[in-house]
Amino acid sequence: MQQDEGLTVALKDGLLRVEEVLLNYTRSDHAYISEITSHLAQAGGKRTRPLLVLLAAQFGDPAAPGIVEAAVVVELTHLATLYHDDVMDEAALRRGVASANQRWDNSLAILSGDFLFARASTLLAELGPDAVRIQAETFERLVSGQISESVGPKNGQNPVDHHLEVLAGKTGSLIATSGRFGAIFAGCTAEQEQILAEFGELFGVAFQLSDDLLDIESESEQSGKTPGTDLREGVHTLPMLIALAMDGSADPETARLQELLRTDLSSDDEAFSEALGLLRAHPSMGQARDVVRGYAQKAKAVLEPLPEVPAKEAMRALCDVVISRTT
Repeated sequence: MQQDEGLTVALKDGLLRVEEVLLNYTRSDHAYISEITSHLAQAGGKRTRPLLVLLAAQFGDPAAPGIVEAAVVVELTHLATLYHDDVMDEAALRRGVASANQRWDNSLAILSGDFLFARASTLLAELGPDAVRIQAETFERLVSGQISESVGPKNGQNPVDHHLEVLAGKTGSLIATSGRFGAIFAGCTAEQEQILAEFGELFGVAFQLSDDLLDIESESEQSGKTPGTDLREGVHTLPMLIALAMDGSADPETARLQELLRTDLSSDDEAFSEALGLLRAHPSMGQARDVVRGYAQKAKAVLEPLPEVPAKEAMRALCDVVISRTT
């Protein structure tokens, strides 16, 4: 569906303003700090979280003060977590460029993430105590999700359910706050704020799941990292967890895939290639796509009570993009 021209202009203008403020807040008076802390911001990215802030604001007064700053806060927070994630994952690439830990070292990458959290806090203080509280609650969920992922499922917990809970915390929480911030600073009603936050969380999980599928399916580096990175590093994303839960006794290919998924593939190129080929052709990929579609459809349904403004159709379209990018 053709996007509303007025909305397109407003979003482009808003994102340009976000980019200007964002790059300013990633810089320091010390050139060597700026080089590291602005590394990922300058590498680009989808800017999904700022976009959600701007779209949510369309249901109120999109020109109200604080909206651009709130969008910068969520992106600074996201960027900071990427620096820390890359250290934890020992990643070599991020957004198609060398990760900070690879280009410099782990200590500087961690400190750069901390620097960006500090800059986000500076902006938050200007936005008021409610924004500070919401960000603190969001960050607690984000970190709890990361810890839960590291610890693994509780005794008796379904690994797939655990994985989806982790994604709701690690990814969904900040995107939910993006919708919430946009609604708050645009003067939306409490009901609209809740709807936009719920949309953000559901969309965020769908978005992350689709990224995980792209990591398996992509022939090029669409996802900003080497294809099959999660598989190579032993990070079990949704299709892998579904495959591991299947009964492999009657299906040799499932049994072989399960065997490979339980193997260290980090330095065995032949086994890695075999596992990737089996996984790409495995029914678990289709089941994972169904889960993505389910989250995206729920996100669209949540929007129904909102007024029929162009931003609502744009949000629906974002859900359709998430579905289509993995089909």
